[in-house]
Amino acid sequence: MNALRSNHLTQRSYAIVLAGGRGSRLRQLTDRRAKPAVPFAGKLKIIDFALSNCVNSGIRRIGVLTQYKAQSLIRHIERGWGFLATTLGEYVDVVPAQQQHGERWYSGTANAVWQNVDILREAEPDFVLVLAGDHVYKMDYAVMLAEHAERGTAMSVACIEVPLEDASDFGVMVVDESDRIIAFEEKPARPTPVPGRPTHALASMGIYVFDARLLVDVLARDAADPTSSHDFGKDIIPSLVGTGQLHAHRFETSCVNMVGERPYWRDVGTIDAYWEANIDLTQVVPELNLYDDSWPIVSLQRQLAPAKFVFDENGRRGMATDSLVSSGCVVSGAVVRRSILFSKVRVAEGSVIEDSVVLPNVVIGRDVAIRRAVIDKRCQLPDGFRAGFDAARDRARGFHVTERGITLVTAAMIEQKP
Repeated sequence: MNALRSNHLTQRSYAIVLAGGRGSRLRQLTDRRAKPAVPFAGKLKIIDFALSNCVNSGIRRIGVLTQYKAQSLIRHIERGWGFLATTLGEYVDVVPAQQQHGERWYSGTANAVWQNVDILREAEPDFVLVLAGDHVYKMDYAVMLAEHAERGTAMSVACIEVPLEDASDFGVMVVDESDRIIAFEEKPARPTPVPGRPTHALASMGIYVFDARLLVDVLARDAADPTSSHDFGKDIIPSLVGTGQLHAHRFETSCVNMVGERPYWRDVGTIDAYWEANIDLTQVVPELNLYDDSWPIVSLQRQLAPAKFVFDENGRRGMATDSLVSSGCVVSGAVVRRSILFSKVRVAEGSVIEDSVVLPNVVIGRDVAIRRAVIDKRCQLPDGFRAGFDAARDRARGFHVTERGITLVTAAMIEQKP
């Protein structure tokens, strides 16, 4: 399909970003914020990837559905995404949970869209793109839309091949030779492998394209079903299997960030996965390319002073190696290695930060040692503080330590413990 036709499709589309989830596997990191609002990569939020993919793809009518502890997410979108031209019909609407249908909050992903079906009717799109707001990836949705239109299908599901041992965490599809979905299981105990590749299964990415009329119809039927859990993976997709209207879209055909022959996509839903995805960015050639001007990841950019490194004496040298250091940071006679410092982090003399992710507005005192840790925003680490060297000691002090030995420290933990 030519570029003109593809652009026309995006202009006739509306994107709904599901951003109401807590992300409980991120533990205390989401005690005060929704998962899509969690900081990432030194200056971004996780939701910036889905929103940037929309804008870069040419989809500029977007609704973001929020629910759990949404204030920081709402503020981020209002202040960082107000650049779209409303006079041209471009916008990002933040839609709080409003109990539009009944007195309950969202009971599932499908119910979240159904409760806000009026915004679809107002937009009058031909196609609706339903996205999760809590994954890290770069994707041209216009490619998926074009494929959807060419096939004349009613619903398309973006999919990626995942190792069989991980597939039980996803919805798993079985497709025929034309990628029509002929079977679907949500989080199966024994996933069906991809034909010819027994070590992998075909997993749903939680990205869907619908014909708008079909979406409204299936959501209405689902809402009227008292036995339904009102979820796209558990209910909507299975209800369409066997109708011939359900197709899989291969992510590798629309991915904008390939790693060799593998498309980059991360669910940073655990502390280990979150730490690993961030630390990978400190590599000489990271898997996620944030330096691609042709597909920028847009975010709220605060006006801050440049990062600063002071003192150049033996034993008192401000320096950072293999690290990302954001604006407003001051590294004063301290050493930062293979780490990410978000905005306005202050590191005092004699401290050593290694293999760690330090979120905004953290103050690190003198002679502090941190290794393999995630330090939440606004923590104030006192002189001599240590974390990441003794898992048992860290747990005894109230810090969370993962199976892989990553230590999470939040401001509340420090306030509770001497």
